[in-house]
Amino acid sequence: MTAAPDERRCALGIDFGTESARAVLVSLADGRTLASTVHAYEHGVIDATLPAPDDDVALGPDWALQDPADYVRAIQALVPPLLPAAGVAPVDVVGVGVDVTSCTVLPTLADGTPLCFLDELRRSPHAWVKLWKHHAAQPQADRLNALAEQRREAFLPRYGGRTSSEWFYPKALQLLEEAPDLYARAARIVEATDWIVWQLTGHETRNSCTAGYKALWSKQAGFPPEEFFAALHPGFRHVVDDKLSRRVLPLGASAGGLSADGAAWTGLLPGTPVAVGNVDAHVSAPAAGVTEPGAMVIIMGTSNCHILLGDRESVVGGMCGVVEDGVVPGRFGFEAGQPAVGDLLAWYTESSVPPEWHARARQAGTSVHGVLEEEAARLRPGESGLLALDWWNGNRSVLVDAELSGLLVGMTLATRPPEVYRALIEATAFGTRTIVDAFDAAGVAVERIVTCGGLPDRNRLLMQCYADITGHELAVAASSQTPALGAAMFGAVAAGSARGGFDSIVDASRHMAHLRDETFRPVPAHLATYDRLYGEYRRLHDRFGRGGDDVMRTLRQLRRDAVTR
Repeated sequence: MTAAPDERRCALGIDFGTESARAVLVSLADGRTLASTVHAYEHGVIDATLPAPDDDVALGPDWALQDPADYVRAIQALVPPLLPAAGVAPVDVVGVGVDVTSCTVLPTLADGTPLCFLDELRRSPHAWVKLWKHHAAQPQADRLNALAEQRREAFLPRYGGRTSSEWFYPKALQLLEEAPDLYARAARIVEATDWIVWQLTGHETRNSCTAGYKALWSKQAGFPPEEFFAALHPGFRHVVDDKLSRRVLPLGASAGGLSADGAAWTGLLPGTPVAVGNVDAHVSAPAAGVTEPGAMVIIMGTSNCHILLGDRESVVGGMCGVVEDGVVPGRFGFEAGQPAVGDLLAWYTESSVPPEWHARARQAGTSVHGVLEEEAARLRPGESGLLALDWWNGNRSVLVDAELSGLLVGMTLATRPPEVYRALIEATAFGTRTIVDAFDAAGVAVERIVTCGGLPDRNRLLMQCYADITGHELAVAASSQTPALGAAMFGAVAAGSARGGFDSIVDASRHMAHLRDETFRPVPAHLATYDRLYGEYRRLHDRFGRGGDDVMRTLRQLRRDAVTR
């Protein structure tokens, strides 16, 4: 075990989310946040038109991009104010860690210059960052899955039998097929988390988390065979060697020290150790105190990600993957997820709630979410008469199908906004219960649930619904910035005990991760009604999601046809 750290020592964690980034300086002695900052991206999610000259390059359905310059601007805005705010000297910062949404990828030149930075390519959508929720590569994902099943590829069971359009190869294959000149020009296609580390250190590295969960790499087998990629497209045969890297570093490894540019952007000392990149969800598990099997961590924000540790590799239908050392070294990390939770509630409040509810919120000095939550919390389970499928952004687990869409059943002329709001919350909780049931049925036990992210702080009704519907007591991580805390913890591991950090993430978690005293417990009187509603949810889930009714896919195809006509 690493000795107790010096009270003055701290680490920097930077969490790059979907709409904004956060940075924290945290004490290595107890994980206290010494200072934190938040920065909204200038361009946010680019899903309508490119921020190119004249803003007249329209994007097609299911596109979601970002500007890598937003990441650099975020570092420059976030980090310099932290040290004076915390009263910390640069010499006391022992390491730096970053995490980013995933799979979020960009094509670059050999020196790391993003293609969208080139004047002649600013108007080319494929030159930009493809965000995790870019779903326009679904046709490529469908072909990849069909071919892998036909060839009985060994990697497929590790990903629950299907890979997602959100992952690396569908996005890279879409680039090759729709913009072959750009694919040829891209010397590298790199995860955003690895690209940011590259900018901070001057060295390109690839991490085992994104390589394992998003690029089908395993510690034993490496990447899928070249013959598989060639069967997808002849020009795709050498995608690993030409665009990726076979050198994959474990989590907690040092990617190098801060370069002169990295030091100038942050105000830290050149040479400060920087951990290899990580993913916002996966980095949160040890920050929530979970380093052993049995506890599921749900990272709850714009989307939900479910992380569970095991002692062995197991096949769980519809999971996002199982990767040895993918979350905590020495453990198998399982991932599942839901691609719209906070995003779903935001969509509803922004697009469908009548103006008088917004006016009520302004008069009460709160948000429209606050007004709807208060009203919805007065309803008993089943009282709304509504039931929804939570697929407004497709389904990640357990169906792994971005072509699926939302459904709301039971609407009448008497239906009110709080009833819809509650039904949408309940739908996301039913989706989580489906995931928990899949793990339990596969013998990967979910004994307890720990939550973190923005939603546990902002929506108590949501938390209570999740407890009632899953039947589990929900613990909550003490840190309100769990991914950034986790990134800082891995930064301390990259430094190692010799430089004042830790020699393992387990040691870092033991010192720095804490839970709140308050938990959310199931209300016994609610369980029977929610069991009945869950049965109806599963009937709809299987009918529309497992081939019983293809109306959702047909509607999406008609939409694509209309847009391209």
